[in-house]
Amino acid sequence: MSPERGRTASAPTADIWLLLLNGFELRHDGRLVQLPLTCQRLVAFLGIHDRWMRRAQVAGTLWPDATDQRAGGCLRSVLWRLHQPGIRRLLDVSPTHIRLAENVSVDHRDAIARIARLVRGAGACSPEDLDPSGLAADLLPGWYEDWVIVEAERFRQLRLQALESLCAQLAARGRFAEAIEAGLSAVAAEPLRESAHGRLVRVHLLQGNVVEALRQYRTCRKLLRDELGLRPSPAMTHLVAGFGLDDDEVRSRS
Repeated sequence: MSPERGRTASAPTADIWLLLLNGFELRHDGRLVQLPLTCQRLVAFLGIHDRWMRRAQVAGTLWPDATDQRAGGCLRSVLWRLHQPGIRRLLDVSPTHIRLAENVSVDHRDAIARIARLVRGAGACSPEDLDPSGLAADLLPGWYEDWVIVEAERFRQLRLQALESLCAQLAARGRFAEAIEAGLSAVAAEPLRESAHGRLVRVHLLQGNVVEALRQYRTCRKLLRDELGLRPSPAMTHLVAGFGLDDDEVRSRS
């Protein structure tokens, strides 16, 4: 199979675990594998990009300030260092392409697949998908290279969408405590996200907790006013209309 074809449909059972959420960690048969930072960067990059990558592209991304020749030399050096005794093949390498080996399981990859199922809706989800605690972590926090920042923000946005969808799905099942946990996780990840506050308001109203709904609405209103000089949208205000809004707020949205 040529490198450009990507992964096979049925990969072997993973015996190496690459953890990128909440920080970098590599485990082989349960044993923690220590890697130099340069090696971590390459393994993390290939773990995020789940496909064959051109070696020149990888080198240029990881060593952006070096010449092409120098970047290629740095990549070859890292590949040599990754040939550690006691660990099975970590990478697949061809003269022109490179990828993470198929026996490596990546938590980021699993999270992306779970997010896709949650966003598609209830019919696509397994019971395990409905656990809010599995969507609490960021991608490689504390890594500040440009390529990491881009991928971390992409993952954060996907995670927020999934948490909001999860909040709604759990509330529809009457699992209100877990729905609130999912909504609060979304708000914690982005306090100015009005749609996340709106999900929580809906959950509280479904439970008949009007006071909690109003408290969440007013928290959102204060954050938007103090941080952005904005008011909640008419759709947000409509959620709690008639449940004790201040008169000036009702008039401003009427």
